[in-house]
Amino acid sequence: MGDKVHTHPGAAGRATAADHPASVRNVVLVGHSGSGKTTLVEALALTAGAVNRAGRVEDGGTLSDYDAIEHRQQRSVQLSLVPVDWDGIKINLLDTPGYADFVGELRAGLRAADAALFVVSASDGVDGSTRMVWEECAAVGMPRAIVVTHLEAARADFEELTPLLAQAFGGDDPDAVLPLYLPLHGAAAPDGHAPVTGLTGLLSRKLFDYSSGERKEAEPDENQLPDLEEARNRLIEGIIAESEDETLMDRYLGGEQVDVKTLIEDLERAVARGTFFPVLAAAPAAEGARQGIGTVELLELITRGFPTPLERAAPQVTTVDGRPRELKLCDPAGPLVAEVVKTSSDPYVGRVSLVRVFSGTLRPDETVHVSGHGMADRGHEDHDVDERVGALSAPFGKQQRALTHAIAGDLACVAKLSRAETGDTLSAKDDPLLMEPWQMPDPLLPLAIQAHSKPDEDKLSQGLSRLVAEDPTMRLEQNQDTHQVVLWCLGEAHADVALERLRARYGVQVDVVPHRVSLRETFADRSAGRGRHVKQSGGHGQYAICEIEVEPLPGGAGIEFVDKVVGGAVPRQFIPSVEKGVRAQAARGVVGGHPLVDVRITLLDGKAHSVDSSDAAFQTAGALALREAAADARIHLLEPVAEVSVLVGDDYVGAVMSDLSGRRGRVLGTEQTAGGRTLVRAEVPEIEIGRYAVDLRSLSHGTARFHRAYARHEPMPPQVAEKVRQQAAAG
Repeated sequence: MGDKVHTHPGAAGRATAADHPASVRNVVLVGHSGSGKTTLVEALALTAGAVNRAGRVEDGGTLSDYDAIEHRQQRSVQLSLVPVDWDGIKINLLDTPGYADFVGELRAGLRAADAALFVVSASDGVDGSTRMVWEECAAVGMPRAIVVTHLEAARADFEELTPLLAQAFGGDDPDAVLPLYLPLHGAAAPDGHAPVTGLTGLLSRKLFDYSSGERKEAEPDENQLPDLEEARNRLIEGIIAESEDETLMDRYLGGEQVDVKTLIEDLERAVARGTFFPVLAAAPAAEGARQGIGTVELLELITRGFPTPLERAAPQVTTVDGRPRELKLCDPAGPLVAEVVKTSSDPYVGRVSLVRVFSGTLRPDETVHVSGHGMADRGHEDHDVDERVGALSAPFGKQQRALTHAIAGDLACVAKLSRAETGDTLSAKDDPLLMEPWQMPDPLLPLAIQAHSKPDEDKLSQGLSRLVAEDPTMRLEQNQDTHQVVLWCLGEAHADVALERLRARYGVQVDVVPHRVSLRETFADRSAGRGRHVKQSGGHGQYAICEIEVEPLPGGAGIEFVDKVVGGAVPRQFIPSVEKGVRAQAARGVVGGHPLVDVRITLLDGKAHSVDSSDAAFQTAGALALREAAADARIHLLEPVAEVSVLVGDDYVGAVMSDLSGRRGRVLGTEQTAGGRTLVRAEVPEIEIGRYAVDLRSLSHGTARFHRAYARHEPMPPQVAEKVRQQAAAG
């Protein structure tokens, strides 16, 4: 790598349909918000000739557009695709959001890609969330490289940063994370900062000067050679350690000069295997320049070092009824298997799907089978439909470049798949298949909403269904206990984007209301009640009297109804009526309107009239009896308790445990895990963790994750229960 001098390829950089998987590279860019991913994509597009001037790739069109919320907050909120050509290779660059609320878009990018570029700002370093994504990639063996940006910043120091990168990403083998190039600095400015004007290749010993706006080769300054040789020797040893030639290290240590071509070939194989992770530097092109610093080197690495789709095993595939199905690796002539990794709504062409083809070839106007299973808990009902594919295209800003086909290994936008949702599988209509879904983060921040007006109410259901179809990290809940519509989101920014999309895309204005948890009521002790429903107003009257006893049961027992009437005081045909009445009243609650649970209700006695007694009368009497029993008893307010598991770095364990205790939580234990993390297990009242997704992120600097699951309902402390009742009365 680094031996060729490239010039601006002009229109040749515009991506077209690939004809073979070997000529495709799918690369996802990963990094924290503000690390420079989008700027880097634009610089690579400029160098590859996909755009003809420096500056932002103007977003618009379908899958590259930025929502209004993003313009206000200057934050990328969704996955975007920029395809470019370099040396006859089609490179699909997948730019992902860096903000934690949009990790679902990042996971989609990881699913669609075969390799990852981790973008690290020279002035900010590596954050905890980026380390966690690195570990996810390591777990599946995804090849990775590191790109250092913001070299122009006053605090930037590439040489100081590289050992920190080795420490953060190298794990047990820091010598697998080494730079391929060293920045070349120009004359120092008055503030002492020397700008980066080029790069020196460690293997080739060649200098690549970008100061003229284009990459030009030169010889390095003799004064630089000592530092260059030290870094070069370390790089060579790191590459040889990953070589498949087990004799090479001994020969090198014995004084044999290893040919640069051999080193480059070993480097490329190690990168493709995911065992060596080169560090490169990049800076955007200056105004009027035709190439950004380091962009040629990056494109060379991608085309020569990153794997082709042929080298990636496809996710597991089954028939729609669950039978395993074997597929050849990325065969364009095989059965069609493609996956929707992103959906977006366009006001002119409707729903547009970004698709990764794993097998077969996708063509416009053919009918495909659309399958989506396993997401019903998030508002995505299982579905199997046949749909006709619309136009295929490759997005670039506001332009949509038509494609004649999309082969296995390639990505394309598909129009007019009205039923396709993110995560769905596309397959041949006569051979329907289903891909194993990728791991989605759990949305743990509740957002309770209601329509702002009657017209909004009419459009709300359709708007919400489209919203969750696009974003599987969002879960829609129609809570039967609280009668609230709840959108479960990943964070506040995620919630803001959801509200903005409802308003801007679907014309639905909603109001955010306080989220309520599902409370319950129960009797604290035994009580009795008498229900008397006697009315006479001409004609048939109403007559029913019943006497009941209520006693508490253990948690989770529900409601038990027992008949102990003797002597026919309540005729047999009306005993089910009493039970129906008390159960209906229990569902409505007896004090605060929360369902009554975990009690035994015993019917002891009653009276009936031969003419005026009826089913309705005894239902009413049963309800009155339960209300009277509650009036003379202590009623406990029960709150839901969640089992909470927090995976957190050891540095924050104390703070997390203290915070959980402050939320009335009971810490059940801790467990040491790999990577210097601890799993903290606790039980916490759900009313105390409504905003825990936001608070934990702040507490752990974005490095912790948590999971919650309903455990049971248990009595709320009296002082907390009284506060809840007062709030309900005031509201």
